[in-house]
Amino acid sequence: MLKKALFIPVIILFVACHSSKKASIASVKTEQTAATPENPDADGSSYEKAIVIQETSETKGVSAEYAWLKKQYPGYKMQSQTLSTNNKKPYDILNILTSDGEKKAVYFDISNFFGKF
Repeated sequence: MLKKALFIPVIILFVACHSSKKASIASVKTEQTAATPENPDADGSSYEKAIVIQETSETKGVSAEYAWLKKQYPGYKMQSQTLSTNNKKPYDILNILTSDGEKKAVYFDISNFFGKF
């Protein structure tokens, strides 16, 4: 009887840890694939080269922008953010200071998620 009493909590703990690990892996995959540029020259330096965010909700879309920045410009500092429109599409322009001290404006096409909650 004591073995059964110990066995059940161990199984519950195993299942809980396994489920948690799957959630962590899923969020990493989302961050890695969140900003896929429509054109191979996309680097975020202009409207024409904006990073297209593929997420379809505001929360995930904004997170994808910051994940992209963190990956491309480790140690960056956020300066400001502007919502803009170009050719009837919404864009976020994030002004950052790179870890090297360079000021950059990074353009994100947010048409896939803007206004969607």
